Amino acid sequence: MSRKFDVEIPDLSGRRAVVTGASDGVGLGIAERLAAAGAEVVMPVRNQRKGEAAITAIRRRTPAAQVSLRSLDLSSLRSVAALGDTLLAEGEPVHILINNAGVMTPPERQTTADGFELQFGTNHLGHFALVTHLLPLLKAGRARVTSQISIAANQNAINWDDLNWERSYSGAKAYSQSKIAFGLFGLELARRSEAGGWGITSNLSHPGVAPTNLLAARPEVGRATDTLGVRAIRVLSRLGVLGTVESAQLPALLAATVPNAAEFYGPSRVAHLSGPPAEQALYSRLRNVDEARRVWEVSEELVASGLRAGGTGR
Repeated sequence: MSRKFDVEIPDLSGRRAVVTGASDGVGLGIAERLAAAGAEVVMPVRNQRKGEAAITAIRRRTPAAQVSLRSLDLSSLRSVAALGDTLLAEGEPVHILINNAGVMTPPERQTTADGFELQFGTNHLGHFALVTHLLPLLKAGRARVTSQISIAANQNAINWDDLNWERSYSGAKAYSQSKIAFGLFGLELARRSEAGGWGITSNLSHPGVAPTNLLAARPEVGRATDTLGVRAIRVLSRLGVLGTVESAQLPALLAATVPNAAEFYGPSRVAHLSGPPAEQALYSRLRNVDEARRVWEVSEELVASGLRAGGTGR
């Protein structure tokens, strides 16, 4: 099966892009492609050592790349607010924001620094808080905001009666919830921008299935060894059945840079697991406008309460 496909990225000279989760994998590839197209790319990272290695890798291949690190831990609302304050103080409009970072299926329930279930707090609330902090810069740049969801957003539901999974925990269901909420937020951002004349366009992408580090060994989320799932994904990727880290970058790049972008992009081959990126129909769980409004309002309340409580660690 041929995997020789790509997307054409327009000249991004003079534009500032912010990419979360850019220290490795899909996010690193996205940051590199944007920088190669002339964008100034800001890479907020949790692990400074990995971030520095990522910058070195980008500059090795694109010596003229304008790339720089900032500090960000999406599982800490204080850290998100600090990054927001830093970028606001710099005063540079943001033209592209790709919300790419994420955590997937810790085997045991964990919480963020602010007491939220780790996946909901990191994948959704952290990015929600980041966008709301950066709204003045996004408006000034008439930004494109692309939020990376998952095929998991087409499964399960938001557990409204127990958003933090305190009564029972399913890593897979909590992951789905985080990505459904995140997708609904991205679509609600587009609606609020249009209604308020903010000049921001907001859409969604998903990478399909590829051998990224999400399911690999990650001691910080309680996973000491690679899962069977990621081992199988690696084999199927090598066989051409599933995507690669390189192909998984393309839907977000297309969503973030194509003129007159659609609402949702993902791989176009069987079951949307791999293949060239293309526009896709919204998942059924993302079509409820009232639920999207509820996600936004509840997220505002949770972020405000989290900041008031001032979490200090898990």
